[in-house]
Amino acid sequence: MGIAITLAQYLIDGGIEYDLVPHPHTQTASASALASHVLADSFAKAVVLKGGDGFMLAVLPASRHIQFDELRRLLGTEVDMANEEQIETLFIDCEPGSVPALGAAYGLNVVVDDSLAQQPDIYFEGGDHANLVHVSGTSFQKLMMDARHGRFAGLV
Repeated sequence: MGIAITLAQYLIDGGIEYDLVPHPHTQTASASALASHVLADSFAKAVVLKGGDGFMLAVLPASRHIQFDELRRLLGTEVDMANEEQIETLFIDCEPGSVPALGAAYGLNVVVDDSLAQQPDIYFEGGDHANLVHVSGTSFQKLMMDARHGRFAGLV
């Protein structure tokens, strides 16, 4: 597949230059980063959350995990992880478990951890388990301009 159609169109419409980084088939963000020889700090993993306002996406480095107390405090509401069935209905053109970090492309609100702002290059899932999307850190910040920002990720 390479890149999900919705994601590719969103990047084109935004005038964002990107390239694909193929890698051996993997199942997790950390494994994708390792297989692609990408630093886990530069890999933006996406976690689908559900709460009172519906679904949203948390974006953080693959080297970190969500600190839910901090995230709930930042958002001012209760949120938990969505289940696989719910995720599949939101990302219909993506392989299960391969959620792109650009929730806005799929009509979702996004909260992004500020630690990603320090990275000169960002990589994220493209919608399958064998390719990453690579954008410059500047382009990623442009893509996350309308997202909520804060610190909610702790070291793994």
